[in-house]
Amino acid sequence: MGMKKDKSRCGWCLSTDVYKEYHDKEWGVPVHNDNKLFEFLILEGFQAGLSWLTILNKRENFRKAFNEFNPEKIVRYNEKKIEQLLNNPGIVRNKLKINAAVTNARMFLKTQEDFGSFDKYIWQFTNGKTKHNYFESLKELPARTKESDAMSKDLIKRGFKFVGSTICYAHMQATGMVNDHLVNCYRHKQILISK
Repeated sequence: MGMKKDKSRCGWCLSTDVYKEYHDKEWGVPVHNDNKLFEFLILEGFQAGLSWLTILNKRENFRKAFNEFNPEKIVRYNEKKIEQLLNNPGIVRNKLKINAAVTNARMFLKTQEDFGSFDKYIWQFTNGKTKHNYFESLKELPARTKESDAMSKDLIKRGFKFVGSTICYAHMQATGMVNDHLVNCYRHKQILISK
């Protein structure tokens, strides 16, 4: 007895407590706060070529290093600040990605201005609501979709960097634009009924 006490979760999060907590509390929960959306966009960009767990483990360091992901502050980063970030062992030290974060802060503020909020802009790719999927195994999860293709194309057109379709789809999963919890995961239903 007692063995079944652990909730049924998506298989990808079972390896560590950090992953489980992220899966249980954040992944797939609709995000409509502009700053939170910006944080995810920047972190997804830094994740390119790495595991999401690497990013989650460094998330607090990223928050400290990047002024809590405040785009107004990031947009003013100069060479000295970028040099400082490149010497910070607590984050992913990649010059292209750090420069992209500064560029993306600028584009983010511009998009906010154009649409009234970034939330309004980004959620248009799923018509303002969560798209609920009903996948039974991790193999079924797509790496990209027509929605993420459209989002990527538009973000690139606006001047954003590190926003390929796969990164965009990961962003959609993280911010609850899609509910990709597997149907046998306890969170799938919770997100489904919370709408």
